[in-house]
Amino acid sequence: MKRKIMALVLSMAMAASVLAGCGTVGGDASKKSESQEAGESKEETNSEDKEETDSADKEENAQEAENTDGKVYKIGICQQLEHQALDAATEGFQAALTEKLGEGNVEFDYQNAQGEQPNCATIATKFVNDNVDLIMANATTALQACAAATADIPVVGTSVTDFVEAGVVDSNEAPGRNVTGTSDLAPIDQQIELLTKLVPEADKVGIMYCSAEANSVFQAEKAEEALDAKGISHDRYTVADSNDIQQVITKAVGECDVIYIPTDNTIANNIEGVKNVALPAGIPVICGEENMCAGGGLATLSISYYNIGYNAGIMAYEILTEGKKPAEMPIQYADEVVEKYNAEVAEALKMEMPSDMKVIGEE
Repeated sequence: MKRKIMALVLSMAMAASVLAGCGTVGGDASKKSESQEAGESKEETNSEDKEETDSADKEENAQEAENTDGKVYKIGICQQLEHQALDAATEGFQAALTEKLGEGNVEFDYQNAQGEQPNCATIATKFVNDNVDLIMANATTALQACAAATADIPVVGTSVTDFVEAGVVDSNEAPGRNVTGTSDLAPIDQQIELLTKLVPEADKVGIMYCSAEANSVFQAEKAEEALDAKGISHDRYTVADSNDIQQVITKAVGECDVIYIPTDNTIANNIEGVKNVALPAGIPVICGEENMCAGGGLATLSISYYNIGYNAGIMAYEILTEGKKPAEMPIQYADEVVEKYNAEVAEALKMEMPSDMKVIGEE
């Protein structure tokens, strides 16, 4: 009997031991399963985060590609000559395109013609041979050369007084060709109004410009119309090139009470020579643009050349990326004009300037 009881106890002990062992194995398996699930969950979370990041990067890259068509645009810039107004227009143009396309998506080939028409033609031919995506022509002679060189490559002009007079468009409202752009024309009648406001006693006005510049001829004609409307006598004093300036300005100051110079590139680039003759003679010079006036004129009806260059850059962007056609893009004009004067010249002439005018350089 004792043996049977002992055997039963041993059996129960062994069974308990087996059950305990089974319970331990089951716990380890459960813990292992939980750990695996946690690891798998973490991997899934990391995978989802990576997919979201990749998706955001792809979306950003797709947006950049949409803005640039995935290419680097090659832009030829033909600037007629170097002076502050034209330099500012070129700077504005490049700033607009770089801002809109991205610095790595546009390349500029800047060429300066040094005021020579043959150089303009050579530069324009180079751009055509290089098959640039667009040409920016800065000033009238540069624009005429570029427009003559191609009927296919879009040409955007700036610092041009009148595109029709330059012979590069059918009309300023509907160019009809591969040319469009921005004009630097400040209203001529308002410029003459400024002249009479500052020199009301003037009996004769000398209109001085370079006869080789079509934009200057156009402005001279408009100035004559405005002076005729006021009953003021006037005469033209023209130069063929910079070599004539001293002789012509000397003659003009001897015959006139005030000189009017439109936005003429040849004289703008040699305004110091005009100042050196007109100022000692006590003759005021009214200029067609601010940088020329800053160099030796008395007053101007100012526009921002940087702004018209910038607006030309926006037009170029629309042509390159939005499919707009130059033939259908009206010529744009300066957003605003401001009466400004050269304080140094006003003091030398002992002239008291109206309080509502701004001093050049004191913005």
